[in-house]
Amino acid sequence: MPSLNPEKLRADSARVRELMLSVARERLRAGDTDLPMNAIAKQAGVGVGTAYRHFETHQVLLEALAAGSFAALVSEARAAERDTDPAAGFARIMRAGLRLMLADPALAAVLSRPSFTCDETIALGAELFEAFGAVLERARAAGAVRPGITGDDLRRLMCGVQHAVRTGGDDASERYLGVLLDGLQNRAGSR
Repeated sequence: MPSLNPEKLRADSARVRELMLSVARERLRAGDTDLPMNAIAKQAGVGVGTAYRHFETHQVLLEALAAGSFAALVSEARAAERDTDPAAGFARIMRAGLRLMLADPALAAVLSRPSFTCDETIALGAELFEAFGAVLERARAAGAVRPGITGDDLRRLMCGVQHAVRTGGDDASERYLGVLLDGLQNRAGSR
């Protein structure tokens, strides 16, 4: 498996890696979700072979870009897990997830995928899904989430909400999240 933190890079190699990440981040902020390695390498002033030595696939590059936000999401999930009010904890992690995905398009792209590539992302994903699973179970037991909704359902729904907010042109994140949270509540007769 590829690693997000290659061991002992030479100083010049570490600078090149950071420069490519900076270029890729700027391209993402400008709406370029394709992140072509040729363009990133050219803009960073390095050869495409160098780019691929640092990031062997598009997915590895995305996971490297999202690493900080992914770690922040795990921290939010752990905090939500400790919340004494299960419904509030559930709303908290949903709100934090949406906020982080909107702030970091790389995180949104990584979470939209059904699996991860790099060892560190796989480990973060396991930790996130463990904490989020506990939050979801507590919320389900408290009636804040209807039966049958899975963590993967929520991952997909949140990716959809962030996409809707991004394409809408206005900040409807609280409104859309409110609709989602209302729709998830366990009501008598819901399936």
